[in-house]
Amino acid sequence: MNNQTSSLELTHFPVMLNEILEISSPLIKKKIIDCTFGGGGYSQALLKFSKTEVKGIDRDKRALINAKKLEKKFPNRFKFYQIKFSQLDSITNENVDVVIFDLGLSSIQLDDFDRGFSFKSNKKLNMTMGLNEITALEAINNLSEKELKLVIKILGDEKEASSITKNIIKYRKIKKITNTADLVKIIQKSKKKNYSSKINPCTKTFQALRIFVNKEISELINGIINATKILKPGGKILIVSFHSLEDRIIKYFFTNFASNKSRPSRYLPDHSSAHTALFDEYRNNVLRPSKKEINLNNRSRSAKLRFAVRNNNKFVHPRDFINKFQKYLDLEAISV
Repeated sequence: MNNQTSSLELTHFPVMLNEILEISSPLIKKKIIDCTFGGGGYSQALLKFSKTEVKGIDRDKRALINAKKLEKKFPNRFKFYQIKFSQLDSITNENVDVVIFDLGLSSIQLDDFDRGFSFKSNKKLNMTMGLNEITALEAINNLSEKELKLVIKILGDEKEASSITKNIIKYRKIKKITNTADLVKIIQKSKKKNYSSKINPCTKTFQALRIFVNKEISELINGIINATKILKPGGKILIVSFHSLEDRIIKYFFTNFASNKSRPSRYLPDHSSAHTALFDEYRNNVLRPSKKEINLNNRSRSAKLRFAVRNNNKFVHPRDFINKFQKYLDLEAISV
């Protein structure tokens, strides 16, 4: 699982902006929700088209600076909400045309060492994106050995989760783990040296803690369900993701709730699209950044863009989708 950050906040480099604009068709009058506002890269570009109305969402209070500028510049066409994107259905009483997600950690968050996201930092363990219940410091010091191992193994796809967890437990019995430098030393001591790997040995553990602290899987699953609920027939949901777990969730949702979902067996009755399909035919098309974009913004290299089109069916809550990824929801629900 590759850890990658979003650069939505870099106004010169919003990830796959041309593709986002082409799919969104902002020349036609559109009501759009930008669920991961960041520095406003997508929203600002969409508002250049005079017929668009955009609602921006971000849980991070630091997004307010750019959001206030856009609200002042476009008072009748832009409104910002400081909420988690799982709550997006609470900000509108009418159906919308487009919902956009740019997942993952932003460059602003990563490069601010005071927030403790980066293993290059020597600051207090935090890793909160905003509106959090817990910090990474609380998670790393209070989760049981079994819980911590599951978090690192499942959310970080870390094969050496067992040895990392054992050394964390051993260390914290002597001294509380308070900063990123201490955690980096523990991880480096726990990992086998792999000179061929280009990935920092701390990457997957830091990713796992960040996902757990911010409940990113729960947010993604509930966010895209609620986005689908408020889309107009013919409306589009666009999602840019940066690691395999996110992409697997998105792909499953779009594929299994599309009108062309195939039956698991031709001998079984067809219980598919008539009542439960939420999207038109889905072709599993994945768009990726161009070489030119990657050269300009290396952090876009792992990006994948998927989108689906809402059909005319009445919204039916996708219980099977929840069941499929229940283990991740249960893991993130562990209290600290």
